[in-house]
Amino acid sequence: MNMRFLLTFVWVARLGSFRLTAEKLSSTQAAISSRISVLETELGVQLFQRDSRGVNLTREGHQVLGYAEEMLATQQRLLQSLGQSDRFAGRLRIGVMDTVIHSWLGDLISALSRDYPQVEVELTADTALNLNEQLLKGQLDLIFQTDLLRADGVRNVQLASYPLSWIVAKDAALNRDYDDLADLCQERLLTFSRLSRPHQDMLNFLHQHEIAAPRISCINSVAAIIKLVADGFGIGALPPVLVSRELQSGAMIALPIETAPGFAVYASWRTGAGLELNEAVVSLSQTVVAEYQRSVVPEHFVLPGI
Repeated sequence: MNMRFLLTFVWVARLGSFRLTAEKLSSTQAAISSRISVLETELGVQLFQRDSRGVNLTREGHQVLGYAEEMLATQQRLLQSLGQSDRFAGRLRIGVMDTVIHSWLGDLISALSRDYPQVEVELTADTALNLNEQLLKGQLDLIFQTDLLRADGVRNVQLASYPLSWIVAKDAALNRDYDDLADLCQERLLTFSRLSRPHQDMLNFLHQHEIAAPRISCINSVAAIIKLVADGFGIGALPPVLVSRELQSGAMIALPIETAPGFAVYASWRTGAGLELNEAVVSLSQTVVAEYQRSVVPEHFVLPGI
């Protein structure tokens, strides 16, 4: 039995779509359909019901799926025993939030190119809410974002925490002495996209300090927040690690006023037979994040358990 065809069958079952499976396996819908037809002929059963809403496993298909995953897992163990488990190839679809892009993503891509040169990386930049949805739909394999995602077939690991500071441009009128948090909140505050974890945590923090109607502008681009802070448009609730050069040069100032405690970034990924590359890249990400932490001000980027 062709293991490549079994892998195709497993992916169609996971994604519920011939089109998405073709994109995942760098193939065509016609080729995916042909592989499934060959399997169905060989096994003598219909594996999928096809209709306008998509593709669903038949009763026999559910039975075959368990065996197919076992066979793929056995193949992976065989490769491990022969020292070939790291010979990954194919397409890896990674989703990232803006904060990761502006910190350690470049280091991870360099490490991926070095360690897994046969892997084609496809990147999607979006908010955590959208990345979670795309992972659950099978459109992404691995995401880096702020939410602990609880779903069948998905694992999570915390990579790091990003503390926040109130950041202003040195030459802006907003760079002044503030009596307290309430005084600061009379000015325009710039934070992350609406309904994001950092935004929600900021609202809760201000509510706890009895600040009911702060002037908050939600922006879904870190680069845009940094530019607006530099232009004196508002006070940014930003991880200082993202503006480390500006803080070191004195172009920006971190105000000595308490802010929200910051947010964690998680790796969330799909698990199962044939998805060992996801696990390998998460492990590589942990190494990259640890190296990145040693290159920045320690209190600006915190590893789990520290």
